[in-house]
Amino acid sequence: MVKAVVGEETQLKLAENRLSRCGLPSQVGLVIGDLSSKLDRGFIFDLIPTPPNDDGEPACSIIGGAKDDRKKASKGKPQPDSSALFIDKDWVAEHARQVGRMLVGGVKVVGIYVWTNESSFKNSTIMLCQAAKAVAEAAPLFEVDWDERLLVHIGYSPLRWTCRNCLLASNITSGNLRPCDLKMGKILSTRQAFRCTYDFDLRLPICQGSSSKRLSDILHYGISINAKELKGAKALIDGKLANEDEQFDLGGVHDVEFLLPFMEDKYLEVCSQKEVTGLLVFSGSVCSYAFSNSKEPASQALADIKEDIIKSLRSRLDMMCDEADIKPDRKEDRADESSNQILSGSAVLQLDLQLKRKHCSLSFPRRVLLPWLADIFLCDYIQPSESVEVLEDHFAELMSIEFLNNSSKILEPEAEAPALISTTEKSFQEVSTPYSLLPKSDNLLSKQNRAATILESNQKLTEPAGFNFMIAVLVLIVSIVTGVVVFVVRSS
Repeated sequence: MVKAVVGEETQLKLAENRLSRCGLPSQVGLVIGDLSSKLDRGFIFDLIPTPPNDDGEPACSIIGGAKDDRKKASKGKPQPDSSALFIDKDWVAEHARQVGRMLVGGVKVVGIYVWTNESSFKNSTIMLCQAAKAVAEAAPLFEVDWDERLLVHIGYSPLRWTCRNCLLASNITSGNLRPCDLKMGKILSTRQAFRCTYDFDLRLPICQGSSSKRLSDILHYGISINAKELKGAKALIDGKLANEDEQFDLGGVHDVEFLLPFMEDKYLEVCSQKEVTGLLVFSGSVCSYAFSNSKEPASQALADIKEDIIKSLRSRLDMMCDEADIKPDRKEDRADESSNQILSGSAVLQLDLQLKRKHCSLSFPRRVLLPWLADIFLCDYIQPSESVEVLEDHFAELMSIEFLNNSSKILEPEAEAPALISTTEKSFQEVSTPYSLLPKSDNLLSKQNRAATILESNQKLTEPAGFNFMIAVLVLIVSIVTGVVVFVVRSS
């Protein structure tokens, strides 16, 4: 359990000034920071207010009793205040889900904050714990089993900061809140930057009768496989084999490269399996960053990088699934199955691949980066047909960042390139062989994330192999007969 929390003094003072000037009796938002099990401390980088919902209503309000301690009369005997907070926890959780996608390694949604008077806070502990639990479920901490989140209370009359641990037990009660020390200091300057360009190339067979039928299901499964391989991978940091207990000096960006273990080529094994109806080719590159505490060992930085890579892939897939659910009938996402047109668009994710005998092509969104606090990056994703300008409103709404009509600060580390498309002339063995073993053109060397499905009937997959086998048998028989004849002639 985290017993002490340190907040970035500059950012928390800015948040305090913003709240004091806003004139609102209450506000709720997200706590962005990090939780360190090795240091047994929590770190707060910034507080992000939750925007109003789609109806323009605030996510937090005071109900019952006096709504603002600052307006109470100072004369007379004080009466017990029955005011309490109402928090739209579903909306706050949705805000956390979207903000969680925009955070890189070592930067997480670690809890919620609330701006309200002391009595409303004390009367709303269960509501606050429920909101913290909803946020934890919407923005989970991958690879870390944290059963707690931070709850920061900024009270007025008098102005005071307090922090508590909210234990995410199954039964939420007032006893789920435990006090912890909150101090302010300079913590962002102690974050060490790590950078990794991670290339991946997955080839997953599509089997008849499998429970995973839709493209989105198979991609989720493929990313899970990639996460397991990446978890055990060794790493190079600045070209040297990483010592996981080593600590790095501040300054500069450290380059990370992962050494994946050699895996048995399981893709060629499925060539003779009659239930295989096609192959999913999922390849590309992820630009990943992590910002870890300089007092933590290199193992924590590597864990943050690995988490960021997998979270980035899952976020892109989830975004496309959300788009496909919202717009399932777009004309550009549909194609006439009787034609030779290539299927494309987000609706392809909903296709039952076991019933298709077509090539499908799908490009993943590209990751872009925005400098945030003390050279820490935020990230977001754009579709191949979009430009970075579409992200201005997104950053402003979700993270309260104003661009002032200048989007030149947004970095695009992942190059844009056409989606991978395979022709019907390729055999199953060709497409099941990783690209590193095949000749490549310049277009195939792009680092754009891309997913493509290659679907062929069982007959087309097995006929070339059967034909080659018959030729080999005939050549062997002719060789044996020729050898016997030569032997008999020489003997006579």
